[in-house]
Amino acid sequence: MEPRILVVDDEQAIVDLISYHLSREGFRVDKCYDGESALRRLRGDHWDLLILDLMLPRLSGWEVLRTLRMEKRNLPVLVLSARGEESDKVAGLELGADDYVTKPFSPRELVARVRAHLRRKAMAEDESLPEVIKLGPLEIDLPTRTATVSGNPIDLTVKEFDLLAFLARNPDKVFSREKLLEEIWGYDFQGDTRTVDVHISRLRQKIDPLLFDPGEAVSLLESVRGIGYRLSARSLKAAKGC
Repeated sequence: MEPRILVVDDEQAIVDLISYHLSREGFRVDKCYDGESALRRLRGDHWDLLILDLMLPRLSGWEVLRTLRMEKRNLPVLVLSARGEESDKVAGLELGADDYVTKPFSPRELVARVRAHLRRKAMAEDESLPEVIKLGPLEIDLPTRTATVSGNPIDLTVKEFDLLAFLARNPDKVFSREKLLEEIWGYDFQGDTRTVDVHISRLRQKIDPLLFDPGEAVSLLESVRGIGYRLSARSLKAAKGC
C-alpha cells in the first residue's frame, strides 16, 4: 500500500507542487490549507508522514505540532517554512519536528527527505530487530517504541526515540554528528549539525534527572570533544540505585 502523506500549507501553488512530485513517486497525497482542518484529519485517519507549514490560518503550524506531540502521536513531521532563521529551526525541532526545510526548496530534495523518513520509520518497526534493549535501569522497547528508566516512562518524539535506540544499540561507541544525521535522518544533510545537538540536549533533559542525583556531573549521553556523542555505559554505574 502506498504511504499516505498529508501536506498542509495555505499556499495552493506550493501544495500542488509538492503533491505533483510526491504522487509521481508513488505516494498517496492529501491536502489541507489551514491548521484546524489539518488537525481534524490527522486525528481522524492514519498517516505515514506530515509535511507542515508553520504560518497557517485558523490554527498555526506551531500549535498543530505542539498538539500532536502532546497527544503522543508518533508521526514523522517535516516542517516546511519560509522562516529560515536558526532560532526558528531550533524551536521547530525542540517542539518535536523531525526535519525542517526552508522555502524556497528543491522538490527533488524534499522527496528524498520524505523517502528517508519513511525508510527510518519502517526500519524502526522491523520485527527482526531485538525487541528490548536493557542497559541498567534504562529499558527501550522497540515494538511499542517506548523507553523507561526504572519503570518511569520517558516522553519521546519520533526522532528522539530513534536516536536513543541507535546509540543504545552501540553503547560506548562514538559517533560524529554527520554519522548520526546519516543514520537517523537518512539523508546527506544540507546545513549545520544543530539538529543532532538539539535532539541530544532534549534527551539529556528528559533522561538524566531520572538516572542521576541532582548535582551529579554526569550524563548518559556524553559529548566527545571534536567528534560527536556516545551513550556511556560507564555513566550508568553512577545511576540511582546502582
